[in-house]
Amino acid sequence: MRFLVAESETPAHRAERRRSTGQSSGETYVETLKELEPGADCVRITPSDEGAPPPRAGEIASFDAVFLTGSPLHLYRETPETRRQVEFMRAVFASGTPSFGSCAGLQVATVAAGGTVKPNADGHEAAFARRITPTAAGRSHPMLAGRPPSFDAPAIHTDEVERLPGGALCLARNEVTAVQAAEIRLGPGTFWGVQYHPELSLAEIAAALRRQAADLVREGFAADFRTLEDHAALIEALGREPERRDLAWRLGLDDEVTRTERRRSELRNFIAALVRPTRSARGRG
Repeated sequence: MRFLVAESETPAHRAERRRSTGQSSGETYVETLKELEPGADCVRITPSDEGAPPPRAGEIASFDAVFLTGSPLHLYRETPETRRQVEFMRAVFASGTPSFGSCAGLQVATVAAGGTVKPNADGHEAAFARRITPTAAGRSHPMLAGRPPSFDAPAIHTDEVERLPGGALCLARNEVTAVQAAEIRLGPGTFWGVQYHPELSLAEIAAALRRQAADLVREGFAADFRTLEDHAALIEALGREPERRDLAWRLGLDDEVTRTERRRSELRNFIAALVRPTRSARGRG
């Protein structure tokens, strides 16, 4: 398997994330994919960076799948970075290569295919997206195979999909975010994406809370920095000891989050249900 991982963090954001977690978002994705698919050849690129080579559909088609990471980019603002990222995604669609995206990855695919993104009226969805519910289309969609009628997932974001492109399927939602999962098609390309983060560990969620502590305290998620740090430390501790029922109980979490294989369900389903069949159809075995 050959996987192309495209991250849209700016160099400054990559450096900040590495300081807090030791990895950029793309490096986290590569690590996760190699655990899901041992032996996979993973290539990481940064298409939103200044000077990044223009994407070519023919080159992208040499990969079995493309993965788009989360990032702080706001897709409702036209900037050089967002233009380059959207141009890349249009080339992915044109290549016919199956693609998957988390958080901003879903938003990039939405805008590339003609939909819109907006700030979430409720501000952050922080640490975990709660009570995600598959739609009628989602209940039978292979990306959500094995998920229960309602589940939680790691999430931290301030933007959301406002309007999906024509023909797209909304696969899941919750009370905070209208589109938690979607399938988007454009030309020969198919994209599956989620607003949450199946690729992240609980330690990385804790680090994200710490990076955004000032905003979260200002928005009232925590009374003060000490309270927020205590919450982040609890999440981090559960990541180290996922069998600790007492910690899971205090956080209101179950196996859908605490068990790594359950947390990564959408990524595993994407590879099994879309990537492998496409690979076979292309004669790659």
